[in-house]
Amino acid sequence: MIKKVLSAVLAGAALLTPTAHAASPAHHQAPGWQRVGHDITSGISGIAVDATRRDGTAELLAVRDNKKPGENRLVALSYRPGAEPRQRAVEWSGEPAVDLEAIDGVPGRPHEYVALASGGTAYRIHWEGDTARVVAAFPVPGVSPDDNYEGFALTAARNGTLIAVWADRGQDERPATLSAARWNPDGNAFGTPTSVAFRVPYPAHDVRHISDVKVSATGRITVSSASDPGDDGPYDSALFDAGRVTASPGGDDRVRLAVHRSPHRLATFPGHKIEALACLPHSREGVVATDDENEGGYVAASEFCRP
Repeated sequence: MIKKVLSAVLAGAALLTPTAHAASPAHHQAPGWQRVGHDITSGISGIAVDATRRDGTAELLAVRDNKKPGENRLVALSYRPGAEPRQRAVEWSGEPAVDLEAIDGVPGRPHEYVALASGGTAYRIHWEGDTARVVAAFPVPGVSPDDNYEGFALTAARNGTLIAVWADRGQDERPATLSAARWNPDGNAFGTPTSVAFRVPYPAHDVRHISDVKVSATGRITVSSASDPGDDGPYDSALFDAGRVTASPGGDDRVRLAVHRSPHRLATFPGHKIEALACLPHSREGVVATDDENEGGYVAASEFCRP
């Protein structure tokens, strides 16, 4: 199993006091962080677990928010704390995608994923070898030209219903919008969506209230937030227990989405812009990944998951 080795993460009562930004790039070499990119085209904007190995290695599929033709959109990562990640580019085959910001696996369907672009277009893909083929492209409900989506997650409710959760990031005084709906993988159709506004108390400046979202098997929602003043930082991030999503009983098409007005901070990551979360199955152990713009990208292990 992946062990928590990230010394930069502060948990529990210590998180009641905000942590200052790192003063120099030397912070990026702190124990626990492993580099996966060296420039603005190689950060990680979304990540999902494909498989776990007996030696603790997690096989991951990650998206990058690149926009120009020829720039990498997908990367396969083999990650184990303390070892340099192995990575290889995965070819994106099918309808072109611009600015991918999130990805999650389709429950019960191995090697199938939904990746979400910032403009609200979702891409259903099937990954095999060095190629991911686009099976379908479709919008999430309620897309607005002012939205900028950075989070998407899928979970299976106890009755077998699949629930999708997605998030517009918000910015400073404008809160994020967290949305959820039933999702039918056979036709990529959404049920009636439910949406709520969401704010984080930290970071305090240049804040994106949600930079990624993941949902446990029991419906518990974890989000990352990030301070992003520009391509050279300095960055700051935190993880929060945001609330819970559940399927409504009976024949009600809607889902229930309850968020905390005062979300509990689970971890703080000074000096990095967390944009990607992934949890190992049936475990508290997870992986966080960064898009640190001109500094590239990093991954690290952290016990923030709540099965």
